[in-house]
Amino acid sequence: MKWNIVYLPEALEDFRRLDGSQRILVRKAIQKVSANPLPETEGGYGKLLGNKNNTNLSGYLKIKLRGAGIRIVYKLARIENQMVVIVIGARKDEEAYESAYKRIQKHNL
Repeated sequence: MKWNIVYLPEALEDFRRLDGSQRILVRKAIQKVSANPLPETEGGYGKLLGNKNNTNLSGYLKIKLRGAGIRIVYKLARIENQMVVIVIGARKDEEAYESAYKRIQKHNL
């Protein structure tokens, strides 16, 4: 089953700020994961997030692009078969996760 990919407006802006080679990597990773975005515990590609440094991201998932140092945080809306991309950002200093937490609060996700 293919899941529909939905981007928060801020996530689209994150994507636009990437350089060309990073965009290709991110696009391919999201396409691959969208084929089965379920958590690894359910046989999918997603890695579960938790509660760290006052950023509770329990129930959200991530895609790690180690070589590029990029993290993608997303949420599944199972009823609508949607994969909602919340943030595409750098791994450094947990920046992507802090941004994700703020956006989740802002959009009531």
